[in-house]
Amino acid sequence: MDSIKANNSIIHFNEKCYISINQHIKKNNFSKVFILVDENTNQYCLPKFLENLETKKDIEIIEIESGEINKNIDTCVGVWNALSELDADRKSLMINIGGGVITDLGGFVACTFKRGITYINVPTTLLSMVDASVGGKTGVDLGHLKNQIGVISNPDLVLIDTNFLDTLPKEQMRSGLAEMLKHGLITSKTYWDKFQNLSNLNLHDLDELIHESVIIKRNVVEEDPFEDGIRKTLNFGHTLGHAIESYFLSNPNKTTLLHGEAIVIGMILASYISTKLVGFPKETTLSIKKLFLSYYDKVIIDKSDYPAIIELLKYDKKNNHGNINFVLLEAIGECKIDCLVDNEIIKDAFEFYASE
Repeated sequence: MDSIKANNSIIHFNEKCYISINQHIKKNNFSKVFILVDENTNQYCLPKFLENLETKKDIEIIEIESGEINKNIDTCVGVWNALSELDADRKSLMINIGGGVITDLGGFVACTFKRGITYINVPTTLLSMVDASVGGKTGVDLGHLKNQIGVISNPDLVLIDTNFLDTLPKEQMRSGLAEMLKHGLITSKTYWDKFQNLSNLNLHDLDELIHESVIIKRNVVEEDPFEDGIRKTLNFGHTLGHAIESYFLSNPNKTTLLHGEAIVIGMILASYISTKLVGFPKETTLSIKKLFLSYYDKVIIDKSDYPAIIELLKYDKKNNHGNINFVLLEAIGECKIDCLVDNEIIKDAFEFYASE
């Protein structure tokens, strides 16, 4: 597959990944190489990566605990301290191998350590390949509030080796699929239609869909790098989805949801709200719900949960001047941004999701 240029990064795929990183290391006089992993990527992904890495530079491995619950400033402090203790300097290279938690947090650590060191992202989950790999968003959560602290900073390289997907459980694959489905809904009916029947999907098809999804996000981000306009469309389903994800993360009586699982709920809710407010066809909303629930189990959200979830909406990053701004669909591939939504319509959307 062809490499993709995205702002200041170049995204390489499969066999090109290792050719490019070895050339990059040879070309640059890095003092040391640091690799950030969690316990899963340390076991399942790092050995293959190191087999293909050609360098005599000193390599230090820093491991953090996996999971969204560890995507916080305390973990950053631990990594900053490790870098300092291992004599990292401004000519060091940091390689982040993992899912979105690793690439978001690792990128943030790299671009703030000594005011910025070079870093490379190696996304190993489907979600991080199609979402976190593009756009330069780095950062961490503030308590249970998603992505409140961070900066926009692009890695030198992004290396997408789809062979790492063989290590993923099915629920992680489904989590990443949600973002690909979103890309279809917000930009391309042709791309959306490719997901109507995944039963005959082979690995080559998946590679092509991943490549197309990365291009879709790249095109949006290049047009609007700082999320002043069209880039907001990438948040379709995320306003309520992030609030649901945060609520389930912070509530001891709830089972924590994966990002994609929460975003699927958010997209069904946003589709219903789109029908109510901007004329999105009702039959299309019904078909979206049917398709999503054929891939994802329905999650029980009680009426008593609604007020707390709605309260969390005020922390959404798209908000301004006290307004909670939604992305809605006028048609598949056509979005309307900065939409205000009454709480009663949000509650009705939850009832639509819960209905048979």
